[in-house]
Amino acid sequence: MTPALIGTIGMAALIVMLMLRVPVAFAMFAVGFAGIWTLSGLPAAMSLMASETFTLASSAELVVVPLFILMGNVASATGMSRALYDAAYALVGPVRGGLASATVIGCGGFAALSGSSVAAALTMGKVSMAEMERFGYDSRLSTGVVAAGGTLGILIPPSTGFVIYAILTQQSIGRLFLAGVLPGLMLLGLFILTVTILCWLKPELGPPGPKSSLRQLGAATGRALPIILIILLTIGGIYGGIFSPVEAAAVGAGLVVIAGALMRRLSLRTLWEAGRDSIVTTATVMLILIAAHMINPFLALSHIPQAVGTFLAALDLPAVGVLALILLCYLVLGCFLEGFAMLVLTLPIFFPVIVQLGIDPIWFGVLVVLTLEMGLISPPVGVNIFIVKSVARHVPLEQIFIGVAPFWVAMLVALGLLVAFPQIALILPNTMIR
Repeated sequence: MTPALIGTIGMAALIVMLMLRVPVAFAMFAVGFAGIWTLSGLPAAMSLMASETFTLASSAELVVVPLFILMGNVASATGMSRALYDAAYALVGPVRGGLASATVIGCGGFAALSGSSVAAALTMGKVSMAEMERFGYDSRLSTGVVAAGGTLGILIPPSTGFVIYAILTQQSIGRLFLAGVLPGLMLLGLFILTVTILCWLKPELGPPGPKSSLRQLGAATGRALPIILIILLTIGGIYGGIFSPVEAAAVGAGLVVIAGALMRRLSLRTLWEAGRDSIVTTATVMLILIAAHMINPFLALSHIPQAVGTFLAALDLPAVGVLALILLCYLVLGCFLEGFAMLVLTLPIFFPVIVQLGIDPIWFGVLVVLTLEMGLISPPVGVNIFIVKSVARHVPLEQIFIGVAPFWVAMLVALGLLVAFPQIALILPNTMIR
């Protein structure tokens, strides 16, 4: 068999394993190891497994993953994420659809702490769903806004999606974090605009909440102020060149722990549980990255990336046309594959094409992460849909899918704006103080 045929068989086997719900890391590792064994022999496969595992485990850049995850876990356990929602609730809750808009703002704030879409959807679902239900919100709007708002977790930095993209493509984590700030805020604004339009067309979807007095607004803002300052310090420190991403992660995690202790909300048991959860999540990310570094050499040996590049070149499309075709592939794959699986499966194939076309890899990274977000609420896999279903068990699954549809359209609009105006993503990293 030719290397290309072996590579095609391997990728088909990987897709089948993922559809059978084999864990992403194990599926990629098995296919990558078997493929390298077939093409280069067992000694090469064993040597690569040992070297890549050690190289990744000793990578200083990856320290950002456990630190930012710990930052989000401690913030959630100590009620700081709830404080963000309460402040947004007091500010916009009294307007029609205000509780849904407050949920989006709360998701955005939590995204700046955890970098996880699943954690954002689960935390904000528990915090906000009961309130929206109490004030008579339509279940389609309440579940849809939580599922969609949670996706901000992998676009607004810190983002595990950006970290994995950076490691796989050898790009700067700091530049990717900064590139996600304005697109993340733009998408947050589009979500709020979507809520406003829906409630204007059908007022019964989101009745107004209770009006807060200036004293209540001030108190809610005061409770959220520590975590807001920590977010501004970590992201602003990266932008100002004061911190590297690793240093920012350490500062953010340390300040959240100190703030939780000073507010007497952080016990040793809470800190232990947050640390344990952070280790489990970090181990999952590390396994995926190690497995990805087994798949990449296998694909290179099979010459599949070169074949794809030759095929796209033969289409004689402009760079924007090739980019649109690649993004369409991501949107389709997002209906069937988990986000990290898509990254490690496609980047070794598409990234060389992007570089050859002269497309900015940082801009491309933002576009890819946004398409991953869309996959989180796309049927039939839509991970965030099932997270919200676990919180709102009484809401039929099809109602949740209907509820997220307008927000999926808003994300498509955001994708179009980013393609048309790359500077939305590039202005911050390009002006970053070095």
